[in-house]
Amino acid sequence: MSNAFQDQLLKTGLVSKKQAHKAKQDKSKKNKQQHSKKENVADETKIKVQQAAEEKAKRDRELNKKKIEQARQKAISIEINQLITSNCLSRDENCEIIYNFEHNNKVNRIYINAEMKQQLINGKLGIARIEGRYELVPQTIAEKIQRRNEKRIVIFNEEEKTSDDDYSSSKHQIPDDLTW
Repeated sequence: MSNAFQDQLLKTGLVSKKQAHKAKQDKSKKNKQQHSKKENVADETKIKVQQAAEEKAKRDRELNKKKIEQARQKAISIEINQLITSNCLSRDENCEIIYNFEHNNKVNRIYINAEMKQQLINGKLGIARIEGRYELVPQTIAEKIQRRNEKRIVIFNEEEKTSDDDYSSSKHQIPDDLTW
């Protein structure tokens, strides 16, 4: 399709065919350049959109992993609470001995009887933390809780069979030149 204004200029002789052809080529080059700039802008936009989508997907995956881990930790905590509440030893007014222990750099106390104290020392019982309070649990339950979350078991002494003689000689060396 021909340009009407260009045809009029050719008829009047103000412009030659060569000049008209060159003007047409310049115009088409200019259109191509503008079109390629638009394509470059479009390509850059597509790339930015794709990168944004990838980053969002990555963030979503990380958040999903965190949510799954939190749900898993919550399930473990609920399971530990059930283990403690269903297997804790009941303490009544007969528990008159104060047993002091350290937890989180604080000295805490629990009331127990003589039998419970001996079992604690021998490693037959453990002290577990549940909702800010401390309960006594049997050795098997303490081991289960310790496998799931070490922080929930405050005290659990593994049975160690050492005599007093072995303890004193192994821990303290006596120098040869010491005289009494």
